[in-house]
Amino acid sequence: MDIIYYIFAASIALAALLAGIAISAPRKTPIRLLALGAMTLFLPVVYVQFIGLLSKPKPASFAWLERDVESAKLLGVSFDEGKAIYMWLQLEGMIEPRFYSLPWRQRVAEDMEDAMEQANRTRASVIIKNPFSRRSLEERGGVTVEIIPPPLPPLKKPVTPPRVFNPRQPEI
Repeated sequence: MDIIYYIFAASIALAALLAGIAISAPRKTPIRLLALGAMTLFLPVVYVQFIGLLSKPKPASFAWLERDVESAKLLGVSFDEGKAIYMWLQLEGMIEPRFYSLPWRQRVAEDMEDAMEQANRTRASVIIKNPFSRRSLEERGGVTVEIIPPPLPPLKKPVTPPRVFNPRQPEI
């Protein structure tokens, strides 16, 4: 189950707790109804915000839960020159891809573009090592990109000659 469901459940619990405190406080009834209405309106707003966040790239510096990922497969990259680098990554051990952004660095963008072009020519995969390291891009010297060639197709088994039945031999 995705973590967003747990975050939404925690938001519901906190909103209910705050509404319960507001309702049980020694206040007039209109103020209690206002607290209950505010909680009721809070839930769809939080849900819409969570759903809206799903389609937006997460800054790589905010990937706290993914810090221990050692490598990620770069599925695609897009550049907003002077602003950001957008990466579509498949993290190690995960099936679904995720959308991340890096701050604009000319050298990193050129390295990624060169790696993607070379991988497209050779039908290879591009792997990024430690994509969410705690160290900054300047400390690491940029992003470590590795090109993995495609696996070799399986070799065909040698053709065995057909067996010919010999009636003089005892085996059939």
